[in-house]
Order: sequence, then structure tokens, then C-alpha cells
Amino acid sequence: MIYWELFYAFFKIGLFTIGGGYASLPLIENEVVNNQSWLTLQEYTDIVTISQVTPGPIAINSASFVGTKVAGFFGAVIATMGTIMPSIIIALILARIYYKYRSVDSMQGVLMGLRPAVVALIASAGASLLVAALFQTGGFSLFGQEINLVAVLLMVLAFIALRKYKVDSILVIFICGIIGIALSFAGIF
Repeated sequence: MIYWELFYAFFKIGLFTIGGGYASLPLIENEVVNNQSWLTLQEYTDIVTISQVTPGPIAINSASFVGTKVAGFFGAVIATMGTIMPSIIIALILARIYYKYRSVDSMQGVLMGLRPAVVALIASAGASLLVAALFQTGGFSLFGQEINLVAVLLMVLAFIALRKYKVDSILVIFICGIIGIALSFAGIF
């Protein structure tokens, strides 16, 4: 029964994810944290973080990690298959339709209409991760929420390194991970 629930949950996520892996994050969060209660929000944030630093698409990595936690190795296989199956089916159908109707103006209108929805999904995922990362214990209180100053400082420094100094993103992730480990051992983070 759990295998079917995993497949169905991730099939829905794969079916309604438009715009790539980051757009799937709010759908995954809603399904695995809110609907199924397979993970807490903190566990979900940890899985997203791990999915970011492991090779491969974030939605597939997340499905594999959730599947493993919920039902072991076979759960990971089932959840991953549920995630990729809709993409395979839809990509084959859309490729055929696109090549047949690519010069039609309404096709271009559909594509233009999907862009704002994709941006909204990605922004929603970013907002969820921002809240989970910054509003933790270890900081000061603002509007009744405790803000982790160390996480805020790391985020600002990483943003500056990425945008202003064009530091490689993998290096920034690695350095922030090392800093997080060091601060964790020091009892600060």
C-alpha cells in the first residue's frame, strides 16, 4: 500500500511540475509534509539541501530521498519512477504536438502564458526555503519570529560571492557547508 501511495504522490508531483525542478519544490513540500506527513518541514528542508548538492535533478533526488525514508530502497525506486513517468509521457506527446503546430500563433501564446506560472512556483519554493533556513532558533526575535543571524549572514555573504564576485556556485555551497559544520561543532549553528 505504501508503494502505491509513494508512486501516486510523486506521479502527481511529476504531472503538475511545470518549469523544472525548482518549480516542483512547493508541490513536494505540500505532498510530503502537509498531506502525507512523511516528513517534518525541517526534514524536508534538509532533503532539499542534500538534493541540491548531489548530482541530478532536484525533483528526482528529493523523490529518491523521501522514498528511502518512507519505504527503503524499493520506496526510492517507486517514488523516482512516479516522478519521471509523467515527464516521459508528456514530453513525447508535447514533442509531437509542437513539431506539428510550432508555427501556429496560439502555440506561442500558450508558452507565453505558462511563464508567469513557472516564475510563481519557483518564487514560492524560494520563499519556503528562506523561511525554513532563516527563522530558526539562535537569533533575535522580530515580529514574534526568531531569526537566525548566522544563517542570514551566510546567505548575504553567499549572495554577494555569487552575484558580485561571480564565485562558482559549487565552491560557495562547499564553503557554506564547511562553515556550517564548523559552527555546528562550535555549538553556534
